[in-house]
Amino acid sequence: MKKLDKLILRSFIGPFILTFAVVEFILLTQYMLKYLDELVGKDLGAEVFGELLFYFSLNMAPVALPLAVLLSSLMTFGTLGEHHELTAIKTSGIALPRILRPIFFLVAGLSVGAFFFNNIIVPKANLKAYSLLWDIRQKKPTMNFKEGAFYNGLPGYSIKINEKLNDGEALRNIMIYDHSKGGSNTTVILADSGKMYMQNNDNYMVLELFDGSTYVDQDDGSIRNSTEQFVRQKFNESKIVFSLASFNLDRTREELFSDNKMMKNISQLDVVTDSLRTYGERERKLFAPNVDPFYMYFKADTGDIKNGMRLVKKEVKNELPPLTSEAMTLATNKARNIKSFTSSYVERVNNTVREANNYEIEIWRKYTQSAAILIMFLIGAPLGAIIKKGGLGVPVLISIIFFITMYVMAILGEKWAREGLVSVGAGMWGANMILLPIGLFFLYQARNDSSLLEVDFWRKLMTRLKRNKI
Repeated sequence: MKKLDKLILRSFIGPFILTFAVVEFILLTQYMLKYLDELVGKDLGAEVFGELLFYFSLNMAPVALPLAVLLSSLMTFGTLGEHHELTAIKTSGIALPRILRPIFFLVAGLSVGAFFFNNIIVPKANLKAYSLLWDIRQKKPTMNFKEGAFYNGLPGYSIKINEKLNDGEALRNIMIYDHSKGGSNTTVILADSGKMYMQNNDNYMVLELFDGSTYVDQDDGSIRNSTEQFVRQKFNESKIVFSLASFNLDRTREELFSDNKMMKNISQLDVVTDSLRTYGERERKLFAPNVDPFYMYFKADTGDIKNGMRLVKKEVKNELPPLTSEAMTLATNKARNIKSFTSSYVERVNNTVREANNYEIEIWRKYTQSAAILIMFLIGAPLGAIIKKGGLGVPVLISIIFFITMYVMAILGEKWAREGLVSVGAGMWGANMILLPIGLFFLYQARNDSSLLEVDFWRKLMTRLKRNKI
């Protein structure tokens, strides 16, 4: 039996590693495409890109594991069935649950490990990934001087270079508008040629100008002759040094991002959820006292209680006074104030409840994603034994169908839980609870050697139906 277990495990581990790598790559690529426009053109370097991809790959791992287990189990047992190895094992008296047992224990251990990974590693990876992504967003794009076009990336300057020579430094026909001291373009610099290079570990850019003139606007708002409004200064050589500090990737303190729900483990999420629930419940109870002052002139007289007897005060006059225009205006304003206060109060309470639901969703997600790994195995392994098709054809198609089904139901349950239509636990566990009986049904069919899901069964059925029609 030990040799059989090793055979089954070796047949599973290879496809699992391959499918996990492929699924991880696809999910990571799809996720990073959202931020592609914010990453290109900033000269980040391979080290920063590698760090960002590494942290986001850790974030994608809990999502990739269920699909990888489903696909690899389908491939493993489909291949064993296609090569009649599964049939040979069954004819020797070994039941299907015994054949599945070594991989079942492996997947169960993988589910437990995924839970701790999701609770400990993923929040830290999210903290580093999103803080780094924030810093990348704040970083300015690299300088890109185009011939004949103004470049405005340097604070306080607008620069146009008509020609760049092949050596990467020499320039010709340069125009610079200097408005670093505020105001409009008070200083204009024209140069016949120049040279541009970096200094101090690319922290500064030096622009040397040759054979040019500087025009300075001296207009202070007073009435002057037109010939006195500009000062012209010629130069043979001039040098301007630009600080490139705004182009550097400055790292923000990670503690500033730690309040987000994606950066917290279960114990931290529990604390925040309880605080939000308590605050929301307290706000509900305080609604009546807070809205009571709006009705101070319209309270109904409830009478006095004296010696256990309720004495109801009677109106002195039988007729109400006629409503005046002033009374109507006052009543209308009161009604509007009450409506506005009630709407804002209810919206604030609903937002608190919704936020508490979001934090509780993150708690249950760590459990449901781990349980989904085991459920996907219970679907994939017996289904592979029934269809008896290995490779990447039929297993991939079936895996995509079940994964999309699980994903849609999970998103729907999460939305219902967030809006309070169902309890958070029911919404998050709904997809797993629906798919679990399906997996057990496939296991029952595979154990009894059912041909219900085999292609030959349906082909023969269609042939019989055609014959009956004829």
